[in-house]
Amino acid sequence: MSRATAVSTTVLVVGALFVLAPVGVTPRGCGDLSGGRLCVEGPIGGTGSFTTRYVRTGVGPEIPVRLGYQRKDARITAFPGWFGTLRTRHGRAELTGVIDTRPGECIRGVLDHQGRLYVTGWHCS
Repeated sequence: MSRATAVSTTVLVVGALFVLAPVGVTPRGCGDLSGGRLCVEGPIGGTGSFTTRYVRTGVGPEIPVRLGYQRKDARITAFPGWFGTLRTRHGRAELTGVIDTRPGECIRGVLDHQGRLYVTGWHCS
């Protein structure tokens, strides 16, 4: 195989990987909203630090948001718990708290803005 053929083949293979890569895949524990992405992260199945993060897309004014979480297990879905309220800074807001979760539970991030609730998908152990 000539050097030019090898380079062309390499370029085609790398290009195919970019074409086949999933575009816009939402990470586990996150939810895509019309104005951004809301995520919750933390260790399910014990006591640990959980973070709810909101990142806005596009440019806009800084807004106040209340960030928290909601839990569920096989029996019940709990009311939201709140980490607190803050104003986005450079389009981002993030708050952390300690939550005691059990194996088999699920958790999702919750955002309240002007009385409207937004949630992520459930993140389960």
